[in-house]
Amino acid sequence: MCGIVAYLGHQQACPILINGLRRLEYRGYDSAGIAIINETIHLYKNQGKVATLAQRIENLPVTGTVGIAHTRWATHGLPNDVNAHPHFSQSENLAIIHNGIIENYATLKKILQERGYIFRSETDTEVLIQLIEDILNNGRVSLVEAVQQALNQVIGAYAIVVISRNEPDMLVAARKSSPLVIGIGKGEYFLASDATPIVEYTKDVVYLNDEEIAIIRRNEDLKIKTIKNADKIPYIQKLEMNLSALEKGGFAHFMLKEIFEQPVSVRDSMRGRLDIDNGIISLGGIRDYLQKLIHARRIIIVGCGTSWHAGLVGEYLIEELARIPVEVEYASEFRYRNPILSEKDIVIAISQSGETADTLAAIQLAKSKGATILGICNVVGSSIARESHAGSYTHAGPEIGVASTKAFTAQVSILTLLALEIAKAKGTITHSRFFQIIRELDKIPEKIEKVLELNERILEIARNYSHVRNFLYLGRGYNFPVALEGALKLKEISYIHAEGYPAAEMKHGPIALIDEEMPCVVLATNKGTYDKVVTNIMEIKSRKGKIIAIVTRGDSLVREQADYVIEIPETEELLVPLLATIPLQLLSYHMAILRGCDVDQPRNLAKSVTVE
Repeated sequence: MCGIVAYLGHQQACPILINGLRRLEYRGYDSAGIAIINETIHLYKNQGKVATLAQRIENLPVTGTVGIAHTRWATHGLPNDVNAHPHFSQSENLAIIHNGIIENYATLKKILQERGYIFRSETDTEVLIQLIEDILNNGRVSLVEAVQQALNQVIGAYAIVVISRNEPDMLVAARKSSPLVIGIGKGEYFLASDATPIVEYTKDVVYLNDEEIAIIRRNEDLKIKTIKNADKIPYIQKLEMNLSALEKGGFAHFMLKEIFEQPVSVRDSMRGRLDIDNGIISLGGIRDYLQKLIHARRIIIVGCGTSWHAGLVGEYLIEELARIPVEVEYASEFRYRNPILSEKDIVIAISQSGETADTLAAIQLAKSKGATILGICNVVGSSIARESHAGSYTHAGPEIGVASTKAFTAQVSILTLLALEIAKAKGTITHSRFFQIIRELDKIPEKIEKVLELNERILEIARNYSHVRNFLYLGRGYNFPVALEGALKLKEISYIHAEGYPAAEMKHGPIALIDEEMPCVVLATNKGTYDKVVTNIMEIKSRKGKIIAIVTRGDSLVREQADYVIEIPETEELLVPLLATIPLQLLSYHMAILRGCDVDQPRNLAKSVTVE
């Protein structure tokens, strides 16, 4: 959500900044802007895509080796040219880019207006840069001190970079609850919301912590202070990301590429953690907390969107295998009530980006009540990874498409390993059953490849339904979270209204919607409550509903009732979500393409939701 890029060095800043903004487009945005220092601050911004900005500045004075750039996802004020970032101070001596929300901006704005400041935009960000300038002009302090004092007055979340016309060889950056990473090159620095704009220039990075300020000067080492003026030693880490992971690799869209990467990403999520020969599962990140898990009073899983759906699968897995009570909570709801927690509770936080604001706030609340926090996320060095007591990275690789695909299957893979490891240590699973499951788990990547071979078949189905306005997704047991996830994918990228339901709940309301115009995707694999789902299918057919069924290969009973059948390989019931979700991802993708939608950057959505 929003994207920050900044540069100071010996190269021309503009090409680096524009390239960085393109790398961050996946985060979601509605306007873009850039500011370059060259005697004065040259600032250009507009509503719309980065390509529009790049075209606009092609013949304008944008030479210079220091600059900032931004993609904005509107919060305060409409998405338009005026509200786009960067924002000037009143004198235009300072400019700022900002991710996050300043919650007390209205109070600060009123004070500044009384002092004669005039505001051009509706944003909270302009309030912050005006406040910094006010302190700078009236407090007889340096720019760094002005930023420190300003940040001690604001309430909310921020990642900011400030430039000054009067100090053209310096960048001042800071963060709180919104990510900011600094790349260190040879005589140059790169700043960004995440590592994607940095990886092609350097592998050496520093992740700023909350309430830290980075002071970056030409030909000087990086300095870090807190907003309370305590000195910090920069901790330089090596990026593991590869540039090739940020390219489409011959696919039409990142989403399609990431769907087809799942045999690899699921395998990578288990690599080094699953030893089939010796029957060992070892999630190194949680090894020290295994006894706490075994003796936990309960486990609470928090997440948002797709991660919440993965958590639902985790609830089924942990309760069945490890016999520990599990609750799955929307992080956004969990954080705003007064949950009953103790040191006997384990909270598992799931987030692809590791920066989801609601999930981060939820685990901070849980920590304050003594709970143990385990994180499952994809981005190394992210806020949730650092706030958690322990956890596991999914190792799915960068996910650029806004609609999450490979992150979901990687999260479910980690949750499966976790449930099995607890169950084995706790003695709630037999030796033979444990080996039966892990052998089958090891085959899942190959079986995903088999499902991906159905791509053309799924495209044919999509052609028949791309015109519809509503979809219903039904599943039972382990397939219920898959139904929810399938409906979410369709909503996200094709803008078709879709709802996921437990199949048995259809009779308690949704059945009223079913007619010949309502397609129903039914997950009817041959395990668990299969016979009950077949009955639900018959109930739909008797009301002239259209059935798209996900079945186990060789199924004949459902085939007789369904309008379209998609066969997936046979597997253990508890592993079905890893296979059944793939055709639903492909169906959503093809539906969106046929409707002319932007699948990688769907409207109104952001990849990393770093504000409430």
